[in-house]
Amino acid sequence: MRALVISGGGSKGAFAGGVAQYLIEDLKHHYQMFIGTSTGSLLVSHLAINKIDKIKSVYTNVNNSSIFNVCPFVIKSKYGVQNIAINHFSVLKNLLRGSKTFGESYNLKTLIKESITIDDFTLLKESGKEIVVTVSNLSLNQVEYKSIKDFDYDEFCEWIWISCNYTPFMSLVKKYGCEYADGGLGSMVPIEEAIKRGATVVDAIILQTETNQLNRMPSRNPFSLLTNMFNFMLDRIESQNIKIGKFVASNNNAIINFYYAPTVLTTNSLIFNKEKMTKWWQDGYNFAKFKNQEVSQLEN
Repeated sequence: MRALVISGGGSKGAFAGGVAQYLIEDLKHHYQMFIGTSTGSLLVSHLAINKIDKIKSVYTNVNNSSIFNVCPFVIKSKYGVQNIAINHFSVLKNLLRGSKTFGESYNLKTLIKESITIDDFTLLKESGKEIVVTVSNLSLNQVEYKSIKDFDYDEFCEWIWISCNYTPFMSLVKKYGCEYADGGLGSMVPIEEAIKRGATVVDAIILQTETNQLNRMPSRNPFSLLTNMFNFMLDRIESQNIKIGKFVASNNNAIINFYYAPTVLTTNSLIFNKEKMTKWWQDGYNFAKFKNQEVSQLEN
């Protein structure tokens, strides 16, 4: 069984979309399983039914207004570098309303339902493919994997949304008496889960470079400090996920093909810039093409 695993990474998901497009359309890989975390969860449903142009349109036209109904930060550019600063009015207003988070991402939930129709969901169900999204159960202190086989349309769309909710900047969701947030807080690259579910070949798209190529800029404000801290923790989680995935693969005779981002795409994946994301999609496609041509030459 062949599985496609896509890591979390916010706006960098556009790069993953380009890689996946090459693997599916050009290499003709037939995946029986798709597992995503956060931005990866947004991609897998469309990829599973080959609606690549549709999800590409979403990723290359999205902006922060498409994601946030309450955006907790403002974007400032200095010396060509984009940074975020707290939007004091929006955050204070949101907290006074009783919210537990700085911002709210209900616009993203609406976008998910607009991009995944009931007909798309029916096709996914009938395809027999397993589509799984990763969520973090903060109440029970555990990672959970939600398969399309177990839910109806509305609930599965909600799980996709929950998987993408990068708290405390985005919505915290209470469901079944538990608080849920972004799957990346527990499992950034769910390779182990793919192998546990029977995958023997895993193509894993990692939205980070294989080796550290970045010294982060000094924090300019409490918000940028918070994002730097979260990015540090998520990088550590991702590194552990990959190590565990390699170990599980070696003990189950499974093969993992890694597709790391060749360069640092952005230092803040909460900034959704249409022009950059359009470029990243094409960069991902070109990178996957180059990588596979290089492998073919070595084999010959």
